[in-house]
Amino acid sequence: MATERMTRDQSRALTRARLIDAAAELFAEKGVNGASVEQIAERAGYSRGAFYGNFADKDDLVLALLEHRTRTEFDEVGAMNGDQEAFRAWHRGRAANVQAWLALRTELWLHALRDERLRAELADRELFARGAIAGGIDDALTRAGVRPPADLGFLALIAHALEDGLLIQRVINPEGVSDEVVLDAVDLLCRSWIALAQREG
Repeated sequence: MATERMTRDQSRALTRARLIDAAAELFAEKGVNGASVEQIAERAGYSRGAFYGNFADKDDLVLALLEHRTRTEFDEVGAMNGDQEAFRAWHRGRAANVQAWLALRTELWLHALRDERLRAELADRELFARGAIAGGIDDALTRAGVRPPADLGFLALIAHALEDGLLIQRVINPEGVSDEVVLDAVDLLCRSWIALAQREG
């Protein structure tokens, strides 16, 4: 019975993951409002019933997608254990798909802006992402032997907002903006903050 239950659980997890991946593709292509439940289920290779067996509605799927994307990136970066070359390679890989990634992210923002409940959930996901960024900034400053020149949460907010803006510029002008622009910009920020902390110290 335990084996059957695990197999059933694994099957459900696979179905859910495929529906999330299909939704990510369709939301980037058509927008959240332009992609129907039927289209998402069909893209994933399942029926409408399979969709509702995993999600209450499309908004529930949007929340699951936000959670999945945030957690996946956090786990992938965490697995690098501070390896800067691996981190740069990860960014280069993401840059290859940045147009679809940014289209999806923008669609999720727009959808959440129109729904107070989703907006609150998006704020939680963004706070989680900024927490991860704050950890990276803290590590860089600690290695340099300085204290943060301002609240770490505020520094992470600056870096996170800069990342969003730079990725928009990367999509608009891929020939003029490098794959590693975010890393280069955050590195410059950290060196500036280190210099500021040393001067104030």
